[in-house]
Amino acid sequence: MHLLKNSKWRYATKLFDTSKKITPENLEKIKEVIQLSTSSYGLQLYRVLIIEDPEIRHQLKSASWGQSQITDASQLFVFCNYTKVQHKHIDDYLELTAKTRQINIDSLQGYGDFMKQKIKEKTKIELHHWTIRQTYLALGNLLNACAELKIDACPMEGFENDKYNQILGLKNKNLNAAVIAAIGYRSKEDKSQYFKKIRKPIDHIFEIL
Repeated sequence: MHLLKNSKWRYATKLFDTSKKITPENLEKIKEVIQLSTSSYGLQLYRVLIIEDPEIRHQLKSASWGQSQITDASQLFVFCNYTKVQHKHIDDYLELTAKTRQINIDSLQGYGDFMKQKIKEKTKIELHHWTIRQTYLALGNLLNACAELKIDACPMEGFENDKYNQILGLKNKNLNAAVIAAIGYRSKEDKSQYFKKIRKPIDHIFEIL
């Protein structure tokens, strides 16, 4: 099982080799895997920013506790959840579904009304946490894709999202920086790659009822 081998191979890379860059072909593969990620209702209520500009990444580093991965990795992915869920998000999804499956959009109206009602029932805080959780599903796919391509990655929550929002101008776009991931290739100087992976025993995690 390749996924199992890949999971044992990967680790949260602490030091990246600044001389090694991800090829455009592999970057496109990673983007496609993220695009195919599962999400609630299939709505994918997020956008993913791929930060390559050195100046922007330097600014983001100061909002990330000075962690070197921000500037040293080949690319920095910023997963952004929508801060407001609008009817347009659902209407656009229905339109895309009808077009892709070549069906009459009127046949989807009931499903659209159902989604709108369920979302309406959520509080503002519930919606905020719900859309953030969607980004983590996409992040998981990025990590798996990178491991298969033997590209290193470091998922990170150690950043000040308010400053990220300001630097990237996200507030005016109805977006919020939820989680980030630096990807590239490990440095030979990164001692973390030689550490044994620490995980709880399987029988301490799972319980069959």
